[in-house]
Amino acid sequence: MAATRQLPARSAPAPGLARALDREVSGPVKLGRKTKLLVRHLIPGDIAVIDHRDIDRVSAEDLIAAGVPAVLNCRHSSSGSYPNQGPQLLVEAGVVLVDLLDDSLFGALSDGDPVTVRVGGDGDAEVLYRGSRLVRGEVLDLARVRAETEARRREVGEALERFAHNTIEHMREERELLAGRIELPRFKTDFRDRSALVVVRGVDHQRDLRALRPFIRDTRPVIVAVDGGADALLHAGLRPDMIVGDMDSAGESALLAALDGGTELVVHSYPDGHAPGKHRLEELGVPFKLVPAPGTSQDVAMLIAAEKGARLIVSVGSQFNLVEFLDRNRKGMSSTFLTRLRIGEILVDAKGVSRLYRPMPGLAPLAIVMAAGLIAMVAIVWMTPSLRDVVDLLWLKLELALG
Repeated sequence: MAATRQLPARSAPAPGLARALDREVSGPVKLGRKTKLLVRHLIPGDIAVIDHRDIDRVSAEDLIAAGVPAVLNCRHSSSGSYPNQGPQLLVEAGVVLVDLLDDSLFGALSDGDPVTVRVGGDGDAEVLYRGSRLVRGEVLDLARVRAETEARRREVGEALERFAHNTIEHMREERELLAGRIELPRFKTDFRDRSALVVVRGVDHQRDLRALRPFIRDTRPVIVAVDGGADALLHAGLRPDMIVGDMDSAGESALLAALDGGTELVVHSYPDGHAPGKHRLEELGVPFKLVPAPGTSQDVAMLIAAEKGARLIVSVGSQFNLVEFLDRNRKGMSSTFLTRLRIGEILVDAKGVSRLYRPMPGLAPLAIVMAAGLIAMVAIVWMTPSLRDVVDLLWLKLELALG
């Protein structure tokens, strides 16, 4: 039996708010403890049941893109430890966000069960299944979410202190990662003196990929996907040269399609060699290489590119400022921060590349210009009798020269 938790104190709704919150949302449920895995199975109209403390921006954007009308969270969507952006994005997009009292829905419902989320005028909500109430919760309205986010921003000092503490711990515990002393196997992918594009399923990764089209076309970089980044690349019509990760987020279709295209698969395991994702690839019958290392999979992907001689690493969808690091709210983000310090000047964000890179003219515009010039010249010759005589004489001399 799941333990019931206490929701944080809530101020009374403002006058006129009760009528705006009085509504019902119905639809089939989809349940998932890991939001990044659940979003791959959601379709518009599904009600998502998640177990996600402090919803981050990337997860919120995925839920919005899936077209869910409501999200039922079995944990605090915002615990108050830092100004996470997810709840505000969901509410601003019109999604009904409810913090539940416990996680009993995971035992009471199955995927596809029809439920109704009934929101009362006082901001409370109840989840109904076939007319019976299963659980109660609290709706996060826009005014409250904005006020709490702003309050967390003013109190960000504690979050920074925790981040700094984790960073120091990683410096002590993960010297091998930061010093570049991890054991790397021999890869068939050649990074030497080439640009590398490391794609993570993260903030604005789809928009960045579109903006980088000219850069990818002109420079032909080595494309490295980190877990779910493989699906993003295939969706954009690009094939990764390498996929790095624990293989829990990359879709099966992406792995098989990548294999058909000759993509190299690299499983990131724990330092002791334990790799849960290895069994998945063994069941699929696809070959892979194993890299035991601390840190996150995107750290390993960037270090592989750096150690194998890439002259430039372009990061797509990864964290690149303090707000994004805090928004992930994971201890592993400290190692990601330190990895960027180690790679140094060869690492650049995709947004910087798209703004500074000037694409070279392609062959198509040049061919069009040449064809237009040739057509114009033929038209001039054809309409000028004296020029036609000159062309006839030149043609005759060419035939005599060629025998």
